[in-house]
Amino acid sequence: MAGDLQLQMLLALLVGYLLGSIPFGLILTRLSGKGDVRKVGSGNIGATNVLRAAGKGAAAATVVFDTLKATAAVLIARALWPGTEVFAAAGALVGHLYPVWLKFRGGKGVATYLGLLIALLWPAAGVFTLVWVGALAIIRISSVAGMLAAISAPITAAILGQAALFPILLGFTFLVLWRHHGNIARLRAGTEPRIGQKSG
Repeated sequence: MAGDLQLQMLLALLVGYLLGSIPFGLILTRLSGKGDVRKVGSGNIGATNVLRAAGKGAAAATVVFDTLKATAAVLIARALWPGTEVFAAAGALVGHLYPVWLKFRGGKGVATYLGLLIALLWPAAGVFTLVWVGALAIIRISSVAGMLAAISAPITAAILGQAALFPILLGFTFLVLWRHHGNIARLRAGTEPRIGQKSG
């Protein structure tokens, strides 16, 4: 019985990783005829850099698909192996951040984090979205908005009394913040670009 559960956890983790590692930003930029997004701006495959490389439509599609792949991973695990959802969520986020196909150089994980929250704890997803969109509208610095949204997730879980989810969401937040270490350095140096500015 324990062996079966361990196998299910591993399968959920693998399914999550494989879905999470699909580089939609790279795919959509190429499909739009704009080449390799990794050779533009920051070199990141996320929506902010896709916006620079291929415009608003491709960037919006990247957000949608990066979100839905994480939601799908959790829902698939819930349907096939109930109780393994957090493993699928972890796999999806790690897959997005460190995709094997791109030599483990993936995105920052903000949209993917939102996607797993939609399936794991939808009220936290609502708060996440409000913080992300609100901060982006006010501050107009994508990295700051994304980090604030990520920080909101474990806080919302704690407020809602979701003790079982709090540790894993806290871990997810630290992962997302870690992937923003370059942005944090630029923020401290005063060189982090706002939306609409060129990025080197």
